[in-house]
This record gives sequence, structure tokens and C-alpha cells, in this order.
Amino acid sequence: MAIEDAIVAAKDKLPDLIPTPPGFHSQATAHELKSRLNWGEPGLTILDVRSHDAFSDRRIMGAMNLPLDELAQAAQSLAFNRDIYVYGETDEETASAAGRLREVGFLKVAELKGGLVAWQEIDGSIEGVATNENPGSDAYNVGSRLAAFNQEKAKEKRMDGQK
Repeated sequence: MAIEDAIVAAKDKLPDLIPTPPGFHSQATAHELKSRLNWGEPGLTILDVRSHDAFSDRRIMGAMNLPLDELAQAAQSLAFNRDIYVYGETDEETASAAGRLREVGFLKVAELKGGLVAWQEIDGSIEGVATNENPGSDAYNVGSRLAAFNQEKAKEKRMDGQK
């Protein structure tokens, strides 16, 4: 996978003459996942390997719950060639889950660095019983959403410049 990551990293550094979604990395940031979702890419799965209670409370919108102790067997129902983003309670739990998925034959498994905390820091969409909050008056305003998207892209570029 290291060669694939190097190729994707090189492509990511090319100028954005034609906008393209970010490539797949085995160590993914919340910004990378959010950008792929903003592009409307349907070919990925987000797995939350935390407990059922933690998942029910708060999770990345659209994530599936496969707790770590059930992961290897339950994951067999997923397509092996699909891009999978996995997160747990800690980066160590995430790495363990990703390792288990790779061991049973999954080809493209990305560890979401920082997990749910990192996702919430960039205002990624979340759902669950603890998220019954008012989305705000401009949540469904297209102009506001586009402005927020442009701010997010600017933030990503600043973060890329810090690497």
C-alpha cells in the first residue's frame, strides 16, 4: 500500500486545474473523508467500531456500527474492494480494527485519524440521540452552505501548507 499512498500523495500535490476528489490514503484525515463525501462519492463505507451505546449516542452521519469484538465476522457482508473508513474510541482502537479488516482480505481500509473528535472539530455531519440540536436558521440555505464549503476548502489548503 505504500506505493499507492505515494502515488496518491503526488497526485494530491498537482495543481487543481480540474477539480478532483482527494485520493484514498490508508491514514486519512477528517478533512479527506469530508471532502470525498462533499464530492458525493458513493463508493465508500464508514465503520464505527465503538460500542453500540457510544454509536447510538453520537456518530458520523451514515456510519455503520460494527463493534471491534464483532468486526471480523460481521464485516464479511461488505464488499472487499470497497473503500472503508474506520474509526474507534482511540487511534489505537482504530488501528486495531483496520488491521483486522486487512487480515480478512479488505483491500482499501483507511484509519480515520482522530476519529469522531477530529470529525466534530471540522463540523462534520453527525447523528445520534445526543445530537438533537437545532441546526440553525441557515442550515438549509444554499448560499450559506456554499460559503461554508469555500471556508472549509480554504482551511484545508492552510492545513496542507503546514505539513
